[in-house]
Amino acid sequence: MSDSQTPAGSVKPDYRTPIGRARGLGSAKSGTAHFWWQRVTAIVLALLVPWLVGTLVSFIGADLATVHSVLSTPLNAILLAAFVLALFWHAKLGMQVVIEDYVHTRALEITLQLAVTFACAFGALASLYSIAKIALL
Repeated sequence: MSDSQTPAGSVKPDYRTPIGRARGLGSAKSGTAHFWWQRVTAIVLALLVPWLVGTLVSFIGADLATVHSVLSTPLNAILLAAFVLALFWHAKLGMQVVIEDYVHTRALEITLQLAVTFACAFGALASLYSIAKIALL
């Protein structure tokens, strides 16, 4: 049985372009995982933003010692770290799609993808370091 036939013998439609059929190229199957991770990080952010806003509003008029004591509790430090990781991962995934869709020069696309990856990694690491410093000292 060929790849284009189902077990019942009916032929599946081939949605590839003629050049894709000639080269034997099909879907890379990476888009689905990217789609789902973008949604997962969005849900995590949607759940954590109300907590973060509430925490930040509670700091109005508070002194530095109070802010430090609130952020150094394990639950708040863990939630803040989860927020930072989800935020930078979501931003990286979103910028990746924008670059892939709108930048048509391959060298510029690769350069921008690397810049976004490094910027998001640096931002996440700097934020996690700051959270650890507050929580552990």
